Amino acid sequence: MLRKLFKFHGGVKPQTNKTQSTTAAIAAVPLPDRLVIPLHQAVGGHPRPLVQPGEHVLKGQRIGGADGNLSSAVHASTSGIVRDVAQAVMPHTSGLTTLSVIIEPDGEDRWCELEKVNYRSTPPDELRDFLRDAGVVGLGGAVFPSYAKLKPGKEGKLKTLVINGAECEPFITCDDMLMRERASDMLKGIVAMRYMLQAEEVLIGIEDNKPEAVASVQAAIRASGETGIEAVAIPTRYPAGGAKQLIRVLTGIEVPHGRRSTDFGVQCFNVGTAFSIFEALEHGRPLISRLVTVAGNVTAPRNYDVLIGTPMDHLVRLAGPRPDTDRYIMGGPMMGVRMPGFDVPVVKATNCVLVGSPALFPAPPPEMPCIRCGECAKACPADLAPFEMYWFSRSKNFGKAQEYHLFDCIECGCCSFVCPSHIPLVDYFRFSKSEIWSREREKESSDGARDRFEFKNFRQEREKQEKAEKLAAKAAATREKVATEGAATPAAADGEAAPKPKPSATDAKRALIEAAMEKARQQKAQVAPKNTDHLAPDVEADIAAIDARRNAAPARAADTPDA
Repeated sequence: MLRKLFKFHGGVKPQTNKTQSTTAAIAAVPLPDRLVIPLHQAVGGHPRPLVQPGEHVLKGQRIGGADGNLSSAVHASTSGIVRDVAQAVMPHTSGLTTLSVIIEPDGEDRWCELEKVNYRSTPPDELRDFLRDAGVVGLGGAVFPSYAKLKPGKEGKLKTLVINGAECEPFITCDDMLMRERASDMLKGIVAMRYMLQAEEVLIGIEDNKPEAVASVQAAIRASGETGIEAVAIPTRYPAGGAKQLIRVLTGIEVPHGRRSTDFGVQCFNVGTAFSIFEALEHGRPLISRLVTVAGNVTAPRNYDVLIGTPMDHLVRLAGPRPDTDRYIMGGPMMGVRMPGFDVPVVKATNCVLVGSPALFPAPPPEMPCIRCGECAKACPADLAPFEMYWFSRSKNFGKAQEYHLFDCIECGCCSFVCPSHIPLVDYFRFSKSEIWSREREKESSDGARDRFEFKNFRQEREKQEKAEKLAAKAAATREKVATEGAATPAAADGEAAPKPKPSATDAKRALIEAAMEKARQQKAQVAPKNTDHLAPDVEADIAAIDARRNAAPARAADTPDA
């Protein structure tokens, strides 16, 4: 029974250039002299380094720990010595650096102790944690942590699990060769994903220009005896490999702006992700390698199983780059980005190293004014208005660009491909997105600073109020105590002496001073004069006169009446 297929809006049909790299089987890559493994290779937080320079690591050992709710671990691709944990140029057109672990292989390629998991007897939450620590991410290009996508949503289950084997980008054939050579293992990973998502059915979408892959996957399904899994050949049209576009083709569901596919009971994964999940669960192997297509300006295009962290020039040398090579592009000609150097490392997002030259990719014609022909809108698979977004992006009116759903753009390049004015529309959209993200980060930073300042003021005011309340409570308690003691004093009975009033604090202080002065006078009176022996008669007469006058002074003061 043939499954009914649906169409998505727009799309183009560029030359595929896929047959050149599918004539030979997947090949292994010799160990390079060094591996540069960036710690940040997926959407989400930056993993924290778990190793130090000089430390010996084993293949598969965790060197970067997942950090935050949306992060994924990173592992050593082979055994060797950690030479440094430092900033290194990342495989991005910006040429920026990122914290990386630099490993010098020891040549032994010795594995660490691996832990296997029986997914059928393990709760889904534990499986998701295991995949997070195994570093499994989406290998279709988005590198979104797979454990986060393997949650079935509010309903607790999915209706349809969509597996993306379309691989619509020109030149790239790594998914094609994976399905041809490793379909059985890939299918085991799909079954495990189906268990975690509690999906009713599984649809594997493969473009009809890959008949060998379709046949291989269908044979694996029959051999497994699994039911509810179907490999479907879909029409070849770029970008049928987009998640929303493939869901539309296979199920007829069109995911609207601002909604997720899980809201409609559908989730989409890449075939490479399914295979890496099988490797992690069945063999305990974390994601330390992936299939990469080397194509373009080389003598022998081919697919290779490449260790993460391998320098791209080490990989490309195996395919024989031609002398006029002037650039490497990570990805295909439609969505790929030019690398800042030849020695940047292969990462989890690297599905293709496209070797370029002036002859293969000549300089584009000069950009001309937009004539508002609308061809870009006709080709846009996201059903957007690229010419409107272009005007607002160019004028830096980013708010208006967002009103035209700028962030629904998947940067497929269809609009640039058909533009008669040769405007690099996707470059404008990427610029706008980066500016909006930058301003959002600045706004969050300033909002955070304002919130901290306001909270500081609030805390100080609260402390002042609490202090005033404590003083007022203490004063009230004192007044209440005085009033209580006054009311509790009984009146004097007839014939009895009234109780003497308690001396005040001033009277008590004065009495203490007078007592101290009297004590000092007594001590002074008891002290005998020194050096008074054997005095001359005239000196003794003077002393006697002085003592007489001193003794007569108090008497005169007592006889003097008050003024």
